[in-house]
Amino acid sequence: GKGGKAKAGARKGKKKNRKTKSGTGTGTGTGTRTRTRTRTRTRRPAKAKTTRESAAGLRERAGEIVSLLHAEYPDADCALLHDGPLELLVATILSAQCTDKRVNEVTRDLFKKYRTVADYAAAPSDVLEEEIRSTGFFRSKTRAIRECCGDIAEKHGGKVPRTLEELTQLRGVGRKTANVVLGTAFGIPGVVVDTHVKRLTNRLGLTKNDDPVKIEFDLMKVIPEDEWVFFAHALIWHGRRVCTARKPDCPGCRLSGVCPSAEL
Repeated sequence: GKGGKAKAGARKGKKKNRKTKSGTGTGTGTGTRTRTRTRTRTRRPAKAKTTRESAAGLRERAGEIVSLLHAEYPDADCALLHDGPLELLVATILSAQCTDKRVNEVTRDLFKKYRTVADYAAAPSDVLEEEIRSTGFFRSKTRAIRECCGDIAEKHGGKVPRTLEELTQLRGVGRKTANVVLGTAFGIPGVVVDTHVKRLTNRLGLTKNDDPVKIEFDLMKVIPEDEWVFFAHALIWHGRRVCTARKPDCPGCRLSGVCPSAEL
């Protein structure tokens, strides 16, 4: 009817009016409103400027760290229970990816059964695997123990060698294991770099490297040689008790005053 036509006409008129309204922004001359978007860029906060530490300054700070560790952990020592270099060698191999507590539980009976390198070399693989299974990676550890003990029996007269070169030539023995044996069993200075030492020395700014061998050489330059063995033991204790991987206790850390990462 006429009413319907009138309503339709009114709607068309409104649409037409909307199309012909000009915008208040930047026009294009066509009568259509155009909107301009302004992008605001968020500036990233500038990184804090750090002064480069001199070699002499680094050595001095490293000495302060050692002194603080002596005050905090005067009795720091190897946590692996052992009697002699052979037991320490076996315990260190077992400690890979395993807690010292678990290793000590396993070696309590293991060391009663196996007394010499010949005993380990002659042990049936399946038997030794079961005896050390709870330490994890038991197949590779069994192979390492049997083979390195075989090497010692064949090439070194059944005695654990006393040099880094000879120890690292044994199958299954790396620099970390060799330095543990040298420093703890023989009193020969060596820098042990395990997961705790690696983490803490980076946080302390004593190295910028992730490779354990490079870290070892970096530490040898700044830590006095007669402190190498103690330093590693104390740092491992500190890493387990205070400067943990996930939640370091910086407020309760005795080293916070000489640690560039203390406020992170």
